[in-house]
Amino acid sequence: MHHDHHARASIRRTDGLAPPRGVSFDGIDAIRDRAAREMVCAARGWVLVFCLAEGVRAWRDALQAAGARWHGTLAWIKPDASPRFDGTGPARGFECIACAWAGPGRRRWNRGGARGVYTCLTAKGGHVAAKPEALMTALVGDFTQRGQIICDPFMGSGTTGLAALRLGRGFCGVEKDPSTYSAAQARLAMAARMPPLRLPEPPAVQAQLPLEIL
Repeated sequence: MHHDHHARASIRRTDGLAPPRGVSFDGIDAIRDRAAREMVCAARGWVLVFCLAEGVRAWRDALQAAGARWHGTLAWIKPDASPRFDGTGPARGFECIACAWAGPGRRRWNRGGARGVYTCLTAKGGHVAAKPEALMTALVGDFTQRGQIICDPFMGSGTTGLAALRLGRGFCGVEKDPSTYSAAQARLAMAARMPPLRLPEPPAVQAQLPLEIL
């Protein structure tokens, strides 16, 4: 959500190609507190927010102030992340996901004691901040139940909705850009005509594998 650096005209590449294009939407900073309140008010379970590492604390504070119970930070590892084009230091190879519980009772998800680390290639083309379908399918499958409704207040190209429909969840998306909304609507309408994926239910208890000393 912190993306002012994308708009800097001073970014230069060392390979002679054109600099990365800027994003077409404003940063979240000015509306973070309001967005957090709306998310927590609407949620009956998990609230997940993609952000850079520098934004995790701000989202934690905003979500807690809105009444959510802070859980922690997930990591999306990007094996094909873009290099640092100016060569002045290491490139960023991951993105954080701020994670809080806004539902009643105990926190619950579908993967037992598994780690909250997701390794997935980035989405290519389309919306500038598009998330890969494999990543969103994993998150929807891990944090929601069949029949629940998922809300994405920054819908973009609609990948969250696509994952929701294919896993038998409902979906409500919000997008302020008319052309982006129309493209996402068409994409979701096509997905709605497809039968949902039938995935095996996760085991209630993780199996313990015997370890042998070789």
